[in-house]
Amino acid sequence: MISLKKYLTDPVFKLISRIADETGTEVYVIGGFVRDQILGRTSNEIKDIDIVAVGSGIQLATDVKNALGSRAHLAVYKNYGTAMVKHGDIILEFVGARKESYRSDSRKPIVENGTLRDDQLRRDFTINALALSLNKKTFGALLDPFDGMNDLDRKIIRTPADPDSTFSDDPLRMLRGIRFAAILGFDIEKRTFESIRNTRDRIKIISQERITDEINKILMADHPGTGFLTLDESGLLEYILPELYKMKGVEVRDNIGHKDNFYHTLEVLDNLSLKSNNLYLRWAALLHDVAKPLTRKFEPGTGWTFHAHDFIGARMVPGIFKRLRLPLDARMRYVQKLVKLHLRPIVLSQETVTDSAVRRLLFDAGDEIEDLMMLCEADITSKNEKTVKKHLKNFAIVRNKLIEIEKKDHIQNFQPPISGNEIQEIFNIRPGRKIGILKNRIKEAILEGEIPNEIEPAYDLLIATAKEIGLKVENPKKLSKKGKEASREGDR
Repeated sequence: MISLKKYLTDPVFKLISRIADETGTEVYVIGGFVRDQILGRTSNEIKDIDIVAVGSGIQLATDVKNALGSRAHLAVYKNYGTAMVKHGDIILEFVGARKESYRSDSRKPIVENGTLRDDQLRRDFTINALALSLNKKTFGALLDPFDGMNDLDRKIIRTPADPDSTFSDDPLRMLRGIRFAAILGFDIEKRTFESIRNTRDRIKIISQERITDEINKILMADHPGTGFLTLDESGLLEYILPELYKMKGVEVRDNIGHKDNFYHTLEVLDNLSLKSNNLYLRWAALLHDVAKPLTRKFEPGTGWTFHAHDFIGARMVPGIFKRLRLPLDARMRYVQKLVKLHLRPIVLSQETVTDSAVRRLLFDAGDEIEDLMMLCEADITSKNEKTVKKHLKNFAIVRNKLIEIEKKDHIQNFQPPISGNEIQEIFNIRPGRKIGILKNRIKEAILEGEIPNEIEPAYDLLIATAKEIGLKVENPKKLSKKGKEASREGDR
């Protein structure tokens, strides 16, 4: 029997071992912790460890918590027959060994007490069914009835039980399998993959929240494009992200075709993932061309166009986020902004970069300018190395111009030199349309480079514009510095 006790160095394992022996309980550590230790995928982050007891998992968890004292926290979930003990950076999930059966209309199992082998058989994949004994006599012994170690060596995702039953019983396992393959760089075994394809419509019984959680985890893989490609090959993509599915394919007219926007999107996503682990920036990459199927048009003499796909795509983002149960807050607006602006730096990189165009980009992008530039650089997917180098060189020019203009004009997080409250005070008028006209004139003048982003030239332009729109400016009031600060604070 193989011994892997070298992975059980944390003192908590010896504590569990002692308590289990004292109570005559068989106990094992199982699942992801064992898998990741064998693969060398360890980190300093919180460790989530599954413990299986042949008997009451709740009782064992209670005994462990009592032994750890006030340093540990216990949570019991009687309906599920599980308990959790949190101790420092370790989370221990306790469950009694069990076997499960399912109804066709639900992924909630009917649970019965079982043996360790029963518990390993109910696991989703063989690589997650590896168990290490924690009892003293066999401490560290590997129990691997379904050849999970060989699957780790072969880099294979395979189910311990019949895959048709595994995926029909709990269809979320289909997404988990694709997620594990993407994150670990494994292949899904042929019979297992065929079963995913045959069972894919069962995904309909899974809650959107659980599906989206798996999508997010796939997005956070080192090469997430692989995961979405597998979702497509399995037939699941059409169910869970129809907007992405509709981007597939190339249409040809007059011997002119366009790029396959689905594969292009996956390239962009992978390019971006080399630079950032920001989940919502990755969502922006996934959705940046989402409106291309809606805006695709063939124009004789011009070829294929996708006019306004940036603006229409931005309008689609809230609906997609709502359906996927993603947050409808600043994170959604962040993705929406990047989708809307993703063409702007590209246009600048292809033309003479004017100061006014750069100011407007800084103004519209605000704090997201760096993320926007990363997205645009990732959007260069040409197979022609010279073309890529040309575009990256032009983007470098745009970046330098952004730094130069921001340093000079302070456009990012732009606040007008004269606020709406100050305008009311200067002309002794109430809020109204004319104040908006005056504020907008100052903003446009600064962005176009007509005046610097400073109070005095803004004040002079304000007076001139007021005369043009018919405001009385015989004795315009000049505010003291203290008054300006107070008015500005009120305007916010």
